[in-house]
Amino acid sequence: MTDLGDVRAARELLEGVAEVTPVAHSRWLSELTGTEVVLKCENLQRTGSFKLRGAYTRIARLGESGRRAGVVAASAGNHAQGVALAARMLGTRATIFMPTGAALPKVSATRGYGADIEMVGMDVTEALAAAQEHAERTGAVMIHPFDHPDVLAGQGTIGLEILEQVPDVRTVLVPIGGGGLAAGIALLRRERPDVRVVGVQATGVDSYAPSLVAGHPVRVQMQPTMADGIAVAEPGAVPFGVIADLLDDIVTVDENAMSLALIGLLERAKLLVEPSGAAGVAALLDRPHAFAGPIVPVLSGGNIDALVLLEVIRHGLTAAGRFLKIRVRISDRPGELMRLLTDLASLQVNILNINHDRASETLGVGQVEVALQVATRGSAHAADVMARVGALGYDLL
Repeated sequence: MTDLGDVRAARELLEGVAEVTPVAHSRWLSELTGTEVVLKCENLQRTGSFKLRGAYTRIARLGESGRRAGVVAASAGNHAQGVALAARMLGTRATIFMPTGAALPKVSATRGYGADIEMVGMDVTEALAAAQEHAERTGAVMIHPFDHPDVLAGQGTIGLEILEQVPDVRTVLVPIGGGGLAAGIALLRRERPDVRVVGVQATGVDSYAPSLVAGHPVRVQMQPTMADGIAVAEPGAVPFGVIADLLDDIVTVDENAMSLALIGLLERAKLLVEPSGAAGVAALLDRPHAFAGPIVPVLSGGNIDALVLLEVIRHGLTAAGRFLKIRVRISDRPGELMRLLTDLASLQVNILNINHDRASETLGVGQVEVALQVATRGSAHAADVMARVGALGYDLL
C-alpha cells in the first residue's frame, strides 16, 4: 500500500524534473461559493498536465536494467506526453498506443518527445489492451496510466504541494478517470484527516460510484464525453483500494458544466484548461455551497485541440445563454425581414448567422421561415429577447 513516505520519496526524485506548479486565488469562484477558492494549476506543468509526475517516478524506479527493453503506455494524450518525456530524460525508448480519435496536438507533442506512436482503438481502454499485448510480446515495461503504486506516489506529490501552498485547505476537488491522481492526493488525509478530498467524474463515464457500491472495480458502458482525459471505463485496482479507504465523496458533472467551467477559467482566470482538467471547477458551478473552504480545485491539464476548444466554447456559450437560436415565421413581403432585423437590433443582440427558408413544408402561402443565431449578454438577456420577440407579434417556432 502506497503511503506518504512513498510520496515524499517521489518528491525528492522529481526535484528538478517536475515543476512545483503555482496556485492562483480565484475571486470569481470565491464570490460564487462564499469561501476562498484557490486553483492548483497543473495545466502549467511540463507537458501540460500532472502526468509527468507519475510517469517519471515509475520509469525512474525501474533502474537501468529495467529500462533496457524500453517502456510502453496507452493514453489519449496527457499520460502519453508524460511517459514520452520521462523516457527521453531517463534514456529509454517509449512506444505509446493512442486511440484513433486522440487530439492531434497531443499526438504531435508525444511524437516530438521522441516516442513511437501506434494509433489503435476507439478509446483508452482499447489502446490499453493493445499496449499490454505489446509489452507481453516485446518485454517492454508497461507504464500504466494509473494502476501502479509508483504512479500514485508521483501524482501524490501534488497533495504535498497543496498542503504547503494552502495550509488551511479544507476541500480538494480532483478529476477522476482511472483514479491515480485522486488516490495519490487522497493519501494526504492520513496526516490531515480534516481535509476532504472529493473526486469529480464525467457523467458519461462515472465508473467509481457503481464500483464502490460493488466493493471492487467494475466496467461501465462508455458514453461520449468531451472530457477524454477522464474517460476510463474501469477503475484501477491499486487506486481503487486507496479511494475506497480515503476519498470522502465522488460527484459527477455533465458536458454543460465542464464547458461553462472551461469558459469561466479562460475569461476570469486567464487559464487554458481542457474539459477534464476543469471538472473540479464544474463541480463548484453545479454545487457552489456544497464544499467547505478554502477549496482547491486541481486543474489537472491544459492540453486541448484548437478545434475541440472551438466546439467546447460554442457549447458553453449556448449553455450560458450567450448564443441564442431564434426561429420565426414571417410574411413573404418586401420589408418584413428588414423589420425583424431592426427589431432585433433594438434588443441589443448581435446576429451571428441567418437562414431565410421558403421551402419548408410547414409554411403557408406567402410565408417564410427565418432561423437566426444571435449573441446575447447572458441567460437573463436571452430570456428577455425571446419574450419581447413574442410580444412584438412574431410567430415563434
